[in-house]
Amino acid sequence: MPDTVTFQIPKHRRHVPTARHRIQKALADWGVDPDLADAVTLAANELVTNSVAHCKIPLVRVEVTLRLTPDHLHLTVADPDRDHLPHLTPVTLEDEGGRGLILVDRLASDWGHATGPYTKHVWATFTLHPARECGPADL
Repeated sequence: MPDTVTFQIPKHRRHVPTARHRIQKALADWGVDPDLADAVTLAANELVTNSVAHCKIPLVRVEVTLRLTPDHLHLTVADPDRDHLPHLTPVTLEDEGGRGLILVDRLASDWGHATGPYTKHVWATFTLHPARECGPADL
């Protein structure tokens, strides 16, 4: 099983569920804990949705990468719109949106963004917790 999965989707809202399903499949194939898989999927859904909604460059593809290491799971969502960097903004109860990055901030161990020559990458890292070993106190 490869430790990295990368795929692209067209920049359109109707393709967000496709990204979510591919992420869920990769996490299941890797045997990621279901609770962590749910958190990663929710964060990925928010990052992909943000990319699709806010990227101002027409007719592009959004790239999603999951990388599994012994201690962490890394999620990266990339698009070519380097001029629209994500940032946490305060929201009120009346606001209809603006909570996606707050969710990512709460779910991930860390998150941020970087720009390359032609792309913006928004990333989130999730800490993998080793399976708890059964000890004498558990018997």
